[in-house]
Formats: sequence, structure tokens, C-alpha cells
Amino acid sequence: MKVEIVGRSVPKSIIQAYEKYLRLERNYSRNTFENYMLDLQKLVNYMDDEGIEFRNITLAQLDTFAAVMRDMGIGARSLGRILSGVRSFYRFLTLEGEVPTDPTELLESPNIGKHLPEVLSVAEIDAIEAAIDPNMREYQRDLAIIETLYSCGLRVSELCELLISNLYLDEGFIRVRGKGNKERLVPISTRAVNELQQWFVQRRELNIKKGHEDYVFVSMRRCTKLSRITLFVRIKQLAELAGITKNISPHTFRHSFATHLLEGGANLRAIQAMLGHESISTTEIYTHIDRSRLREEILLHHPRNIKNNNK
Repeated sequence: MKVEIVGRSVPKSIIQAYEKYLRLERNYSRNTFENYMLDLQKLVNYMDDEGIEFRNITLAQLDTFAAVMRDMGIGARSLGRILSGVRSFYRFLTLEGEVPTDPTELLESPNIGKHLPEVLSVAEIDAIEAAIDPNMREYQRDLAIIETLYSCGLRVSELCELLISNLYLDEGFIRVRGKGNKERLVPISTRAVNELQQWFVQRRELNIKKGHEDYVFVSMRRCTKLSRITLFVRIKQLAELAGITKNISPHTFRHSFATHLLEGGANLRAIQAMLGHESISTTEIYTHIDRSRLREEILLHHPRNIKNNNK
């Protein structure tokens, strides 16, 4: 879909420069790029209607823009995304020297509320692995999948796209291609390395389809790279077999990875780097999980609470 910004309040040359910034410097996917441009069009329409030139917009006028969006029935989550796009545009303008100060610096996003994702305990992860039938052809592959997901905190797509040529197992690292095609090096545990090496022994016996030879994880039946749907279904099956009632998915291992690191004393910035989060605020959700668990522990074990519970 071709997204072309139409409006008087922002010159075409500025729009074209911003497009290049999003595509080349930010390296956004086509879908993300189009969303940013569609959201910018909403701001341009507002400025055109109000007779505001892009260099002169104030924080108060941006707050009014947000209020107009709410009045149009746009929900908090969607409004948050729109305002994120507005901030991106003005960060670009500030970098380019087109505006002296960033008017979005104090622009507040709507309060969506913190959704705390499900987290597995180490015992539950062990139970899922124990639920894998050793007699199944997929046994070693599935063990390697779970250990890699949990050891490296990968997104589902990152695991499915993981390449053999990007594994540095002797050094204890893997190279991961994340959102926006950004690459990062992630440490991998000795246990995950061992499971992968055993999987590769079995994998060499498969007749992998052309074009899929470099993918780490493949379908045992089709001999092509593993699909996200197959992975989702398999994890659900294993959780059910393990008797786990939590609503989990492959992504749950990523949440567990981050939460367990934080509980173990890891630095939040280090966790951010390993997860590939662009903003530290995304990683900070795990501090909320940690605090929630801390509260549960206090309620359970603090002498005052124990006394009250025994009444």
C-alpha cells in the first residue's frame, strides 16, 4: 500500500526526508512504516484544520489533538500508537534542526494499564520438557526448541528464522535477527548448546528442502523451516500434557527468561539488550512482575501476615 501524506501544514520535502529516515535509518518494516505515515496523516489533517504550521505547534495543541482523537472513538491503545508516531516525527525534526525544541517531550500517552504476562517457574519448564515423549521423532528437536527459547529469550519469529550460520556455539553466542531486521548477539546456555548439538545429529539425517538448509529448526514431516503456527500448537500441547493450566505460548518462555534474570539480580539494561527492546520502558514491565511476586512473598511469609492468616 502506497501511503502519501497530503496537507498544507508540512512541506512535501520534509515528508520525503522523514520517509527516508524511517526506511533507511530506523530500518522499519513496511507495515510499521505505513502505520507511522497513516498516523502522521491524522496530525497533518488536524494542523490543516486548525491552521497550524508544523514548526509552531505547542504542547497544548498536541493535547487537544489527542482529545480530538479520543472524541472520534479511538481507543487508548490505538491512541498511544498514534502519539508514538507523532513523537517519532518531531524527534526527527529536532535531529534535522527543523524545530528548535521538541514539543512532544512532555506529551503524555493514555493510561493503558500494565498487563503482566504469564511467567513459568523453572519447575514448570522442567515439567514441559518431561512431557515430551522420547519415542516421538520430534523429541530432541522439541527439547532444543524449549531450551533455546528459555535460554535466549527469543521471540517466536526469531526462533523460526534462526540460522545455523548465525550460531557460535563454541563461543556461547547466537546472532539473532529481530524487529526491523536489527541484529543482536545473545548468550546461550551450555544446556541449550548440548540440546542443539544432539538435535543436529538427527537433523543431518533429514532430507531438508532446497532453500531451507540453513534454518536451525525444521518440520520433521515437510523438511522445511518450522512455522510459527506449528510452534504455538506444539507448546500448547506440551503445556497441557504437563498439567499446566496457565495460558501460555512460545512467548511465555521469553517472559520467563527476563523475569528470572531480573529476580537473579541482572541489570535491566542488560536484559533490554538481550531481548532486543528498543526502549527501556518496554523492558520495565518485568520490574512490575518482580514487584508483584515480591508482594506475594511478603503476604505469604511476613510474620504479621502469617499471624493474620492463622486467625
